[in-house]
Amino acid sequence: MLLKTFGWSFAITALGLVAAVFYGGWEAFGVVAILSVLEISLSFDNAVVNAGILKKMNAFWQKIFLTVGVLIAVFGMRLVFPVVIVAITAKIGPIEAVDLSFNQPERYQELVTDAHPAIAAFGGMFLLMIFLDFIFEDRDIQWLRWIERPLAKLGKVDMLSVCIALIVLLVAAMTFATQAHQHGGGHADKAETVLLAGVAGLITYLIVGGLSGYFENKLEEEEEREHEAEEEARKTGKKLSAVALSGKAAFFMFLYLEVLDASFSFDGVIGAFAITNEIVLMALGLGIGAMYVRSLTVYLVRQGTLDDYVYLEHGAHYAIGALAVILLVTIQYQINEIITGLVGVVLIGWSFWSSVRRNKALEAGGDGSDSRAEVPSGV
Repeated sequence: MLLKTFGWSFAITALGLVAAVFYGGWEAFGVVAILSVLEISLSFDNAVVNAGILKKMNAFWQKIFLTVGVLIAVFGMRLVFPVVIVAITAKIGPIEAVDLSFNQPERYQELVTDAHPAIAAFGGMFLLMIFLDFIFEDRDIQWLRWIERPLAKLGKVDMLSVCIALIVLLVAAMTFATQAHQHGGGHADKAETVLLAGVAGLITYLIVGGLSGYFENKLEEEEEREHEAEEEARKTGKKLSAVALSGKAAFFMFLYLEVLDASFSFDGVIGAFAITNEIVLMALGLGIGAMYVRSLTVYLVRQGTLDDYVYLEHGAHYAIGALAVILLVTIQYQINEIITGLVGVVLIGWSFWSSVRRNKALEAGGDGSDSRAEVPSGV
């Protein structure tokens, strides 16, 4: 069962790592491996969300999402989108960006390095908003309760996450401008670009969140209408309306999933810029991760076992928060990509270990009524 579900992912992983060695040697192998692990770790919550919605859909729409949806995620978000980001920030055409990455890597690296402050500001703000909205939400299950409980109370303040994100952006832009001025003012003119890019990242997050909320509301409306139609069908003997609504509801589910999947894919793409600027290595690493999203989603739909590890979602979001901070720091300072990759892996591993301990504590406690079992001792 495991090999059948993850077989293609294992095969793509092997091919991707071999391609990385041929492309750039063992250093490229290491970068792709880190990117793959990071993307896979950030895909856990994506797979959980996808599986929860896919379970409500029939076999036809499940197949549509797991084929068309993955094609969009792999080729659209993880192959095309990084090129688009580089093209926009470096103010060159997409074809020229790809051509430079292959034929003039030094020039390409120079352009990307020059554009990195804008990329980091844009991505850092987008990821920071994801983390802040998660950490300020009141949840039944909390991982690091000493942090999450007081922050959940603060989260009741409207627009708090937006305010904090804007303050962080202002501090980052002012620090960048100050440091640039002290070192001769070579990049002082880019402080405004950093500020604008950060605001664009915030706006992008709000748009994606708004679309997700819109489709989610539509989905709930369609499910409610379908339920009412089914009740009416039981009384009158009619069946056609229920079938029609089922198809419509499934279509809205598909649209909602695509928006969610795109936003999760965006996280990985932006986070990847904290590790490497090379399009080829980024595509290889993120492509491997995208395959595991599919495999994990299928596995969850068929087995549902990963749902038991309730802190994985927390770990993934803490990893996103760490990446956001790292990206904003790299506006001015360079951070080794190995550190960047390992931070996410450590947080995911810690959350998995905490989930295992929680499950053992619940089993030892019988019905799990002891609320202290939700958080292992020392966490």
